Amino acid sequence: MITVIGSINMDLAVETEIFPKQGETVQGSLFKTIPGGKGANQAVAAARLGSKVRMIGAVGNDSFGKELYQNLQNENVDVSGIVMAENSTGIANILLHNRDNRIIVIPGANYDLDKEMIDQNIHHILESKLVMMQLEIPVDTVEYVLAICKKHEIPVLLNPAPAKNFKKEWMNQITFLTPNETECEVIFGDDWEKVLEEYPNKIIVTLGSEGAAFHDGTSIVRIPGFKTTAVDTTGAGDTFNGAFAHAICSGITMNESIHFANIAASLSVEKFGAQGGMPTLDEVYARLGGQQR
Repeated sequence: MITVIGSINMDLAVETEIFPKQGETVQGSLFKTIPGGKGANQAVAAARLGSKVRMIGAVGNDSFGKELYQNLQNENVDVSGIVMAENSTGIANILLHNRDNRIIVIPGANYDLDKEMIDQNIHHILESKLVMMQLEIPVDTVEYVLAICKKHEIPVLLNPAPAKNFKKEWMNQITFLTPNETECEVIFGDDWEKVLEEYPNKIIVTLGSEGAAFHDGTSIVRIPGFKTTAVDTTGAGDTFNGAFAHAICSGITMNESIHFANIAASLSVEKFGAQGGMPTLDEVYARLGGQQR
C-alpha cells in the first residue's frame, strides 16, 4: 500500500493566447475546473498504474470537496483517510499560455491537515510500503509524519514543492527527494550535480523533457526523457512521482524506476489537465515497447 499524505485541490484553469500585462484585461479561450492538488495528483498517478493507494488529506464541506472526494473514489484511491474540514476546499488558479503554466494556490482545507488527523490515521501509515508527501500541507504535519516514518522504518518519498517550505534537516529522514532543477537550486544552491553526489541514491532531479538524474554512488546517472509534443505540462511532475513510487514499490531498480517514470510523465503532457493525461500501466508499457512487467 502506498499512502499519500498531501493536498487535494480543485484546479481552476484558464487558457489564453495573450498573456495579460499589469492592469490589462484579455479574452481567454478556455476555462475548466479540474481535480488537482499535488497530493491527489500523485495518488491518482500511482493508482492508475495499478498500485493500491490510500489518500490522507482534507477538503471542505462544499461542492468542490464533495466532487474531489468522489473523483478519488472513482480513481480507485482509498479515501478513508480524507477528512471534511471547516475551511473551504483548496484551489489552484492555473493560467495556461504558450504551452506553459503559472499557478497560484490557495491552501484552504489543506492547512487543516494537522497532527491530530495524522494520529487518527496512524494505523494506515504503519501498514504502508511507502509514504509520499509534498509541501502543500502544514510544515509541522510533514515533520510529524517524517518522525513517525523514521521511527517505524517506513520509506518516504518527498516531493519538495513548494521548495520554500523545505528544511534541509529532514534529509536524514527522507528516502527519496524529487525536486526539479529550480526547486533543487532553491534548497541547495546552483550546483545540483554536486548535491547529487552528496546524497547518492536519494535525490532525483527531474529535468523536464530532458528526463532526470541521480548519483548511484559512483557517478551521476542521467536517464533521458521521451521526446513528445506537450499539450499541458501541469501534471508532469506529479505523474513522475506517482509512477516512480509505483515502480520502486514493485521492486525494480532506481534506473528502471526513473525510466518508467519518465515515460509516464511524457504521456501525461499529451493531454489537458493534471490528472487528465495520467497514463495506465498498459499505456506506459506500450510506449516502452512492450517490455515485460
